[in-house]
Amino acid sequence: MKPDNPLLKILACPLDKGPLILDETGGALYNPRLHRRYPIIDGIPQLLPSSGELVVEQEHDALPAGLPDSA
Repeated sequence: MKPDNPLLKILACPLDKGPLILDETGGALYNPRLHRRYPIIDGIPQLLPSSGELVVEQEHDALPAGLPDSA
């Protein structure tokens, strides 16, 4: 998935229904509010709540700030 993909504007976190940012380095979509990452496998985002993994604070701080935490 590319950063300019129009799907990024409509994809939402399955838990809080908020927007996601593309973590190109990890091949995932990221929710900075909940510190959860959803993998992209073969170009398909895995947006089931059980597919998300918790990102530790240290790793969260290293990710690019595409959205504010309170968005």
